[in-house]
Amino acid sequence: MTRNPVLTFTARGIYCAAGDFYIDPWRPVDRALITHGHADHARPGHARYLATAQAAPILRHRLGEIDLQTVEYGAITTLGDARVSFHPAGHVPGSAQIRVEQAGEVWVVSGDYKTEPDGLSEPFEPVRAEVFVTESTFGLPVFRWPEQANVADQLNTWWRDSVAAGRTPVLGAYSLGKAQRLLTLLDDGPILTHGAIEGATQILRDQGYSLPPTIPVTPETNPKEHPGALVLAPPSALGSAWARRFGRVSAGFASGWMALRGIRRRRAMDRGFVVSDHADWDGLNLAIRETGADRVFVTHGYTEVFARWLEHCGLDAQVVPTEFTGEEAEAE
Repeated sequence: MTRNPVLTFTARGIYCAAGDFYIDPWRPVDRALITHGHADHARPGHARYLATAQAAPILRHRLGEIDLQTVEYGAITTLGDARVSFHPAGHVPGSAQIRVEQAGEVWVVSGDYKTEPDGLSEPFEPVRAEVFVTESTFGLPVFRWPEQANVADQLNTWWRDSVAAGRTPVLGAYSLGKAQRLLTLLDDGPILTHGAIEGATQILRDQGYSLPPTIPVTPETNPKEHPGALVLAPPSALGSAWARRFGRVSAGFASGWMALRGIRRRRAMDRGFVVSDHADWDGLNLAIRETGADRVFVTHGYTEVFARWLEHCGLDAQVVPTEFTGEEAEAE
């Protein structure tokens, strides 16, 4: 007799019939298990939410008053006939992979993940499984991230050179995860932050994550009172009226997409820094090997190419369409 799969892929999201819950659903559902707080994974409108305790403050900040239950990493929660646990994904602070076990069979949904420790997020933890649902945002061999120490040196050299040239360095980065990771790489000095970044940064700081002091930009902020400062802003603020208050600027952008020269040119950035909160090509392959899974479902990103590669490696790989976007929104 053929057993029903532990998880199925539906129009609302990834569904577990045994536990009657969805993982990162993109349509309103009764019970949603959330891997992390980015908007393509944590959406409003669900009746009940379940996430890690570390992810909860950001989820409440972004989604408002929600019915949210929290769990610690590694703790097992029984939902119906399914046993569920959350494990560090290394993507952003509080992010998780979700392990689902039913009748002795284990599936793991990765959400978004990064295998390289960044000194801020809870480090990625390999989880053994028969079936692994992986992202593939950067599922091409061209995407291989430089050492974090090298990126830090590039950032700080650009900061110094920009100031020496009489320009204010304005660095674009996603407001949750990427921006805070960059803060840990920057040298001491005045760092001005856009409100979207400052809000997330203060929440993480209040949780105990170690982050340097920052100065929020308000309508009353006078850039001349902060000589030599670097400005950290979300991508949407680059080139905007908000950014023009800083006069002559050097615009930088931090993203995994900066590995592609064409995107750097189209964004008209003065500098691109290759930094990502997602696994690169080597990280994706390492994570899949460490699960021991022989079946892999490939979601958002270079799905077709990466699935064919996994088949070449002897795995049963299938593409699953989702509404997750990874860092694709930053490449638009």
